[in-house]
Amino acid sequence: MDLVACGRSCHTAWSSGAASVSTPSHLERGASESVRVSRRNRVVPAIAVLRSTTFIDNTGCAARRHRKEEGNQSEGRRLPTTVGSNVCPSQRRCPSFVSASRNAHVCTRAGGRNGAVGAVSAERTNTSVATKFIADSSSPSTEQRKMTLVFVGAEVAPWSKVGGLGDVMGALPTALAARGHRVMTISPRYDQYHDAWDTNVTAQVSLGGEVATVRFFHSRSRGVDRVFVDHPLFLETVWGMTGQKIYGERVGVEYPENPLRFSVFCQAALQAPLLLHLAEGLGLSSPYGEDVVFVVNDWHAALVPLYLKSRFQSRGTYANAKVAMCVHNLAYQGQFREGEVEYSTLDLPAELRPAFEQQVPNSRSEKSGEDLRVLNWMKAGFEYSDLLLTVSPAYATEVSTEHERGAGLQDLISRKGMLGIMNGADVTEWSPVNDKFLPHRYDVNSVFDVKPSLKQQLQAEAGFAVRPEVPLFGFMGRLDEQKGSDILAAAILKLVEERKGEAQFIMLGTGKARYEKQMQDLQKRFPGQVRAMTRFSPRLAHMIVAGCDFMVLPSRFEPAGLVQLHAMLYGTIPVVASTGGFRDSVRDGVTGLHMGKFGVKPDGTAEDVAKAVEGLQRAIQVFSTARFRDMVVAAMSQDLSWKGPARAWEQALLNLFKEARKQGRETTEVFPGEKVEKHLPARGAAKETLPATISL
Repeated sequence: MDLVACGRSCHTAWSSGAASVSTPSHLERGASESVRVSRRNRVVPAIAVLRSTTFIDNTGCAARRHRKEEGNQSEGRRLPTTVGSNVCPSQRRCPSFVSASRNAHVCTRAGGRNGAVGAVSAERTNTSVATKFIADSSSPSTEQRKMTLVFVGAEVAPWSKVGGLGDVMGALPTALAARGHRVMTISPRYDQYHDAWDTNVTAQVSLGGEVATVRFFHSRSRGVDRVFVDHPLFLETVWGMTGQKIYGERVGVEYPENPLRFSVFCQAALQAPLLLHLAEGLGLSSPYGEDVVFVVNDWHAALVPLYLKSRFQSRGTYANAKVAMCVHNLAYQGQFREGEVEYSTLDLPAELRPAFEQQVPNSRSEKSGEDLRVLNWMKAGFEYSDLLLTVSPAYATEVSTEHERGAGLQDLISRKGMLGIMNGADVTEWSPVNDKFLPHRYDVNSVFDVKPSLKQQLQAEAGFAVRPEVPLFGFMGRLDEQKGSDILAAAILKLVEERKGEAQFIMLGTGKARYEKQMQDLQKRFPGQVRAMTRFSPRLAHMIVAGCDFMVLPSRFEPAGLVQLHAMLYGTIPVVASTGGFRDSVRDGVTGLHMGKFGVKPDGTAEDVAKAVEGLQRAIQVFSTARFRDMVVAAMSQDLSWKGPARAWEQALLNLFKEARKQGRETTEVFPGEKVEKHLPARGAAKETLPATISL
C-alpha cells in the first residue's frame, strides 16, 4: 500500500510493506510545507481532479471516491467534498486506496508542526504506459504505440497567449490526446485561473543559489492535463496586466528577471511528471512517470534537456526519457550578455557552459572587429535535445540554409537536422459554422449568401462607406519588423494615393510604438479608406476574418502563421509573402495570392514595397470574378485542422523510440564525450518510491 501521512500526534505514518518517505536533509526547512491544504482557497489535490477520484476533507482523514452525479460534473471541475469518517488509516483502511501503485493519500488532521501534513508518495514508473499499444482507426496502421507526452511552454491558450506558441500549446496536445496518447502541458501560472485547482503538491528548485518552493495547479480539459507552475516570479510580474505582457512591459523589452523566471519553470517542469498523481482511465490515478517525451517549446523551456541530463539521467532517473525541442520563432533565442546573467545562477554544471556560449555581432563589430559574447539558451537546448522540430517545412529549410533567417544558428541546425511540420488551426475556436462572435454563421454552401452581410456590418463599424463592390482588406498581427507592418503601411500609402476609392483597409494589432503611430497616421490621412485599431479584441478579430475579402500578411519571415489558416477557413483570401509557413499552406492562385519574398532587414526597401503594391493590385483585379469565387470555395474546402499535423507529430515522436532497449541496458549521453551506462529494471520489477519533493 502507499504511504499515508497523518498529522495527528496520536498516529504515526503508516504503510504496508514500504519504507517511509524522508525529506533530503538540505531541504528539511521546507518539508513541512511540501504538501498542505489551503484553508483560504479550498484546494483539490492532484489525485483528485477527475470523476471517480479521491478528495481530501479538511476536517479529518476522510477521502472518498465519487462516482455520483456524473452528468453534473465536467472535466477539470472540483466535485463536492464528502464528509467521511474521522478514523485514521492506522485504525482502518482508507476507502480511497485502490492499489499500492496507483494512488497517494494525505491525511489532514490538525496537528504537527504548523499544522502541516506529511509528504505524498510518488513512484518511479520505469514500466510506463509509453510501452502500451492502442488501436486508432484514424491512424495509418491499426496499432500504434501509446506515448506519454509532456509539453513545456511559456504560453498555453486560452489561459495565456501572446502569439502562435500559445495556440500550438493549446491545440496540438488536444489532437494528440484524441489519438490515444497521455498528454500533459506545463506552463507558468500568470494569473488566478478560475478552472485550475491547487494540487496540494509542491517541489523545491534552485533560485539564484537559494532554495525556492513552487506549487502545482491543475485543470483537465479535452483529454489533456493542464499543469501550471505557481511562484511569485510569474504571478506578481503580470498581476493586473494583460496576457500580452508575459515577457515584458512592452514589445521588445523583456523583464530583467526572465532568466530566473524560466530557470525555475524548467526545473519545476521536470518534477511534475514524477509527483502529480493524475487520473488515467477507469478513475485510477498515477503519475506520468519517467518514460516520457518532453516537448519543449522555444528558449523559455530550453533548459529542460540540460537539467534532465545533469540532475536526473546522471542519477538514473528518466533513463528512457527523450526531448524534442520545437522552435516557433528563431528570432527569439534567449540571448543574454555575460554580466547580465551569471551562469552560476542557473545551477548547472560547468561542463555544460560551452553549449551556451556564442559570439554575435554588435553595433561596434564593424569598427572594432570584436563580437559580443552571449549565453544563448536556445543554442544550448538544441545541443542537448534528441530531436529538433519547427512549425513548417519551408521554415526548417530557411533557417538551416539562409544566414539571415538562421539567425546565427544555421550551422548547428544543419548539423543536427530539423523537421518541419506545418501547424494546424483550432477549428473548435475558428469555424464560421459555429463562431460565437458572428451575428450570422455560414459554411462553404452559404458563404456567398452570408459573407456579404458580414462585410457590410464591418464596413459600417469601421466608419467606411458601405460599398459591396469595393474590396475590403484586413491585417491582424503584431506591428513590428517581422510581420512587415512597415512594408504594408508604405504599400497602402502608395496604392491609396494612386487608386483612390478602389480599396478599404482595416488593421487590428499592437506592437512597437513607431509602427502603431505609422498606422494611426494613415487613418488620419485617409479616414474613409483606412482604419487602424491598435488594440486587441477577440470579437473584432473574428469579425475581420469573416467580413473581409482579403487578408494581407506581408511578413519578412513567418515560421508557420495561423492568420492565413483562419482566413481560408472563413473564405477570406490570404495575400501573403512567399516565406515560411505561407509557402506550405497557401497555393498561389488557388487558395490565395503570393506577393514574393521580402528582405529580412527592417525599413522596407523600394523593391519590397513595390512587390506588396503589386500583390494588392493583383487582388483588386481578381476580386468579383469567377476565379475569386473558385478560390473562396477551394480555401474553405480544405481540412486545415490539427488532424493531419497531429499524425505527423505522432510519427516523429514515435521514431525516437525505434532503438529498442538491448538486454536491459541503455547508454545515455550526459556531457559531451561522457557516457553513463544504466541498468534498467525488468518489467514487473519492484518500483522505487520518490518523495513528494525532489532534491536538487
